[in-house]
Amino acid sequence: MRSDEIASLAASGGDTGLPPFSPAVIFTQINPISLIALGLMVSAALYLYGVWRLRQRGDHWPPGRTAAFVAGGLGSIAAVSVTGIEAYDTTLISVHMVQHMVLSMVGPIFLALGAPTTLALRVLDKKPRKVLLKVLHSRYVRVLTFPLVAFGLFIANPFVLYFTGAYRLTLEHAWLHEFVHLHFVVTGCLFFWPLLGLDPLPNRWPYPGRALLMVLSVPFHTVLGLTIMQSKELLGGDWYPNLGLSWMDPYADQVTAGGILWAGGEIVSVTMLGILVVQWVRQSEREARRIDRALDREEALAATKRPEPDAQ
Repeated sequence: MRSDEIASLAASGGDTGLPPFSPAVIFTQINPISLIALGLMVSAALYLYGVWRLRQRGDHWPPGRTAAFVAGGLGSIAAVSVTGIEAYDTTLISVHMVQHMVLSMVGPIFLALGAPTTLALRVLDKKPRKVLLKVLHSRYVRVLTFPLVAFGLFIANPFVLYFTGAYRLTLEHAWLHEFVHLHFVVTGCLFFWPLLGLDPLPNRWPYPGRALLMVLSVPFHTVLGLTIMQSKELLGGDWYPNLGLSWMDPYADQVTAGGILWAGGEIVSVTMLGILVVQWVRQSEREARRIDRALDREEALAATKRPEPDAQ
């Protein structure tokens, strides 16, 4: 593709003539009118409506779950898809990599902590609830959420995207670019939701198995990040050089992108391990309390059956 054609494609996406990237442009290049923004607002409205329905009938819903889903999950996705970060995602590979990390890891973790499936099951009427449960326990969902299958998809996706011609195609076609963003979120959810285990999904592994999968994911992010940093070939081929931006060095930016992927993957994975450990400890404490209550009941029952000693 000629450089003038690339410039035309970039202009159609709104990327030509952008000023040098800085924290300020995140707030000055906001695009609230998009399908992504609409989807996020609809998701937030449905979730908050479900919480309101529960409270109307006197049921409790943890505020932390609402904050996790709306602010942490949908908020983090919005931060990289409707702000200035989105405006630069085909101009700077480092900005795209920030999107990658948030859409595939940060957002899905917070969405899972919001337990939206559990909320839906508590709010829906009998027939819709049965339909949802049937979908959750269908063969397709069981296969896709099986930890090893979800782990394989989660790990393989970035290697396929960046080391084939697929990434260049996402730069040239806006619809494919948006599809990849959605793909990041979906594969992230498939991987993290069964691990966190708040929603009634099939294929729940014990906590040691979940922690092991997170540990195994760390080397893949390290390898991918280092490979991108050390590569002499640019991701996307001549796309970035042909943008003709004097303030941007594509090779230096790619090194930054690899570092973001490397460090970001390790930080998120360690944080996720911490969440799993906390959940594991809490489950052990609940199990210990359950056993104590059962023993107390047995002792009380034995005491009522024990004959009293004869009075002297």
